[in-house]
Formats: sequence, C-alpha cells, structure tokens
Amino acid sequence: QVHIVESGGRLVQPGESLRLSCIVFGLTSEYWEIGWFRQAPGKEREGLSCLTGHTGLTRIADSIEGRVSISRDSAKNMVYLEMHNLKPEDTSIYYCAVESPFYGANCYIDKERFNYWGQGTQVTVSS
Repeated sequence: QVHIVESGGRLVQPGESLRLSCIVFGLTSEYWEIGWFRQAPGKEREGLSCLTGHTGLTRIADSIEGRVSISRDSAKNMVYLEMHNLKPEDTSIYYCAVESPFYGANCYIDKERFNYWGQGTQVTVSS
C-alpha cells in the first residue's frame, strides 16, 4: 500500500522561497510518476509539476514556470518542490500524489491520473 506524507508548508512573506517535501512509502519499483498539486478554497485543484520515476524526466506547469523546480532524493524516497518569489495568490494546500504503476517516458500533470494522494500541507503567503 502506498502512503504519502507532505511537509514543509508554513507562513511565509511575499518574495520568499519555500521547499516542500513529499515522502512516499510502499513503492516497489521505479515505474511511477509523482505530482505536486495545490488547491485554494473554492478553486479547482491545480497541477504544478511532476517527476517520472524510471526516467527522471519532469514537467512544470506553464502557470508557474520559472518559479518552481522539482527534484528527488532516491535514497530517502523523497520528492521536493522548491518555490521561489512566493506571492499571496500561492496561498493554498499543497498535495503530493503518485500514479503507480506508470510506464510512460514522461509524466503528466493531470490530477485524474493519480491514484494515491497525501493529506496536504498548508502554505500561506502573507505580510
């Protein structure tokens, strides 16, 4: 059974940077994709970035391109989302999700594809 825990969300000031962490338990191969999503109150869940386990390829959503990077530490089963120049509109609950198995060459930032989800971590950007 796959289990996901996000961490790192907190209150930050506009312009600051933040790194969110996602630790995944229960994956038995490299054939998966991991995605980061966010959802603000009253809004649709929005895809931000994804990473492909067996190829290492990544995607970043156009809406946040240039302010976000995704990376992994395989030894720790961790995937990170680094965000820069945070704005009040980035305030949201941030979720990590996994699709497993996944055999594609590159991942898709599409929430309908992911079958395992974490509980989320709250990021608040405010002065």
